[in-house]
Amino acid sequence: MQNPTLFLRKAVRFHVLAGAVVLAGVGLTNCKVSSSGTAKNAKPIRVLMVGGGTSHNFGMWYKNVDGQTLSKDGLATVNYVGDPDSILTYLPQADVLYLSNNRPIKDANVRQAIVDFANAGKGLIIAHAAMWYNWKDWPEYNLSVVSGGSRGHDKYGTFEVNVNNPQHPIMNGVEPKFALKDERYYYIPDPAGPGIEVLASSSVAGSDKVFPSVFVVRHPKARIVGIALGHDAESHNIQNYQNLLRNAVKWAARD
Repeated sequence: MQNPTLFLRKAVRFHVLAGAVVLAGVGLTNCKVSSSGTAKNAKPIRVLMVGGGTSHNFGMWYKNVDGQTLSKDGLATVNYVGDPDSILTYLPQADVLYLSNNRPIKDANVRQAIVDFANAGKGLIIAHAAMWYNWKDWPEYNLSVVSGGSRGHDKYGTFEVNVNNPQHPIMNGVEPKFALKDERYYYIPDPAGPGIEVLASSSVAGSDKVFPSVFVVRHPKARIVGIALGHDAESHNIQNYQNLLRNAVKWAARD
């Protein structure tokens, strides 16, 4: 007959190990594991993307290409609107507001909703054309949301992008230096704004002028990412751009 004391010790040890396995399993029920072996949130990030305006093919490069980039592997669900007035309808369901438009935002209620979204601590992506000083009668946008802006750019052509802060999560998987064809925006920070942290900057041969290409705005509450790149396929279709865009949305959503 088995020693009762020894039997009791084995039983206790079995139940402890079984409990540990159950607890470990509970921690994984709400996660997915990617092909690289890293756990990720199973719930897609809800992105409201706003396009529309002049001089850019917003439907092609933002709605279609960037939409596919962000939707890949279930990272995000993207709702694209070409009319800024639609922001009021869809913004309450969004985790990240992705502004790429230079189409006028005239409705005072829409303008206030964007400012309120930022002040609520949400995430914003300010992309290319939306980084311009588009609205002379709405200085608060460039001052408090973009912390500056652009009033000019080089002719479309090749330039280099250099990563300034490779440790930042937005630059994960982005090459330290890469070349592309684009409009090199002359983004200049506004000293009266909250300020920015430059993550990548652009330069051209024969010029000492360097401008931010990717940055985060030091907004007191929101997570705001500025991406000056993005005129056409030469930006949107390259892996470095796609990596930083996906990273930017994840970081802005606090994922």
